[in-house]
Amino acid sequence: QVQLVESGGGLVQPGGSLRLSCAASGSIHTIYAMRWYRQAPGKPRELVAAITSGGSTNYADSVKGRFTISKDNAKNTVYLQMNSLEPEDTAVYYCNSRLRAMYVITPREYWGQGTQVTVSS
Repeated sequence: QVQLVESGGGLVQPGGSLRLSCAASGSIHTIYAMRWYRQAPGKPRELVAAITSGGSTNYADSVKGRFTISKDNAKNTVYLQMNSLEPEDTAVYYCNSRLRAMYVITPREYWGQGTQVTVSS
């Protein structure tokens, strides 16, 4: 059984920083990509940042220069460093991974439970 568990959300003032973590655990064979999505109330879920197994990254235009995605392969963990936070960044942040579980041929998408990030004074 594969699980993604996020941590690090909370309340922060505008201009502040937060670091989100997402650890993948269980019987994992190969991780192909890990991503962060977010969903604000009344809005569709959007891709924030992604990192491939080779380390290539991409970001939503709205967070470029402020957010940084990174990973620790040994820990099967992805991070999202969020700086210069704005009220518009308020959302539930979800971790996503495309991976292949042990004893399974086909990779699939897995999701974490989400962590709330609130940017407010």
